[in-house]
Amino acid sequence: MDDLARHADDLTALPPSCGPVRLVAVDGHAGSGKSTFADRLAAALGGAPVLHLDDLATHEELFGWTGRLREQVLSPLSRGERARYAPYDWTDRRFGPARALEPAPVVLVEGVGAGRREVRPWLAALCWMELDRETSWERGRRRDGAGLTAFWDGWTRAEERHFTEDPSRPYADTLVRQLPEGYAWLPGPRATSRANRNVTYRSQGVPPY
Repeated sequence: MDDLARHADDLTALPPSCGPVRLVAVDGHAGSGKSTFADRLAAALGGAPVLHLDDLATHEELFGWTGRLREQVLSPLSRGERARYAPYDWTDRRFGPARALEPAPVVLVEGVGAGRREVRPWLAALCWMELDRETSWERGRRRDGAGLTAFWDGWTRAEERHFTEDPSRPYADTLVRQLPEGYAWLPGPRATSRANRNVTYRSQGVPPY
């Protein structure tokens, strides 16, 4: 099992990616454990703010939240300013009162699609929850109950389409695998590709720029 406190220190040591903020994404399939992991990582970071993308999505725009994320969150944080966003109420189907998000040293953004191409330029690191979609979706359906079966049917089609068109996992720095106790923290495809590229460059006597 990897020590979250140690990895929290590593994240804090990364260069800022969004103004003064190190924006860290936690992506993965619905039901893969993103929220729980993000909350535990936030605690290891000393109470880092967590933005849940469920607060920016809507019934009509399951993945159409990038404009709201950019305007309400990323742009203010990039200026070192407090962000304010209006969370969506999934019961009343409307946006609620605004919430503040401080430009802390590390801010976590958690949700399906957190590592999509429009967000990646703002990220210091991308974590992917390493759990296959069928197991993740089964967990999510069991968690939410039979009353949300119709929603889940629509969601899984939308998620499959999203990741087909805009996959996140190939760009992950870290693969996070949940264990019976804690998490395994494994090098992601992006980190592995970068390491292999550096080895190739060194063997050729070329600097890895």
